[in-house]
Amino acid sequence: MDTPLDYSNIKKLKVELTRFMMAYKFALEEVNTKINILQQEFQYMHDYNPIEHVKSRVKSPESIMKKVQKKDLPFDLATIREHIHDIAGIRINCSFVSDIYRIADMLEQQKDITVIQKKDYIKNPKPNGYKSLHLIIQIPIFMSDRVENVFTEIQIRTIAMDFWASLEHKIYYKYNKVIPEPLQKELKDAALSANELDEKMERIHKEVNKIKAADTLDQHKDDDQVVFPPEILSIIAETKDH
Repeated sequence: MDTPLDYSNIKKLKVELTRFMMAYKFALEEVNTKINILQQEFQYMHDYNPIEHVKSRVKSPESIMKKVQKKDLPFDLATIREHIHDIAGIRINCSFVSDIYRIADMLEQQKDITVIQKKDYIKNPKPNGYKSLHLIIQIPIFMSDRVENVFTEIQIRTIAMDFWASLEHKIYYKYNKVIPEPLQKELKDAALSANELDEKMERIHKEVNKIKAADTLDQHKDDDQVVFPPEILSIIAETKDH
């Protein structure tokens, strides 16, 4: 005889699963709001926006399950919450490498953000050439009956780094066999080319800023000069003669 379904337990599980997923959604909204504020502040105060593009996502239940199996974890929400830190993910694309560290510093200084882990794959690239700055943070989410500190992964990289990483992922996504060595070398060479492009564009950017700063200084000097009408100048000249 089949055991009757316990609908109260099913309903309870559904509520807990919904709360679990919503917490990560809310965490992304909180962090995205902070990033948006930083973008606007930079634009208004410095006439410059270091952030080119922001993308966020919450892992699907299927992706979470695959990671649970990969890590050999029990299917328990508390365990998953504690051991899987990239369920909520944000990717920030910056114009230049210096912008990456500037944005990271500004996020780390937020009082309600706790940095749990920082991995600098820019200074220490992965063997395949991958570059990016990874932050694992915790941010409090205020629910109706509790406060949850939710893990969120933030990846910050340049446009060139993101271009390389996105195509590398597409080329080798779910490729279970050993990648031929010549292809590995070509991929790493492409990463080095992307890095050279980043360095060259940053040098150009700095030179343009120097020219802009010099032009602004000259403009201010011109603005400081008082221009008198001809009749006033003639009076001043006569005064000097006497």
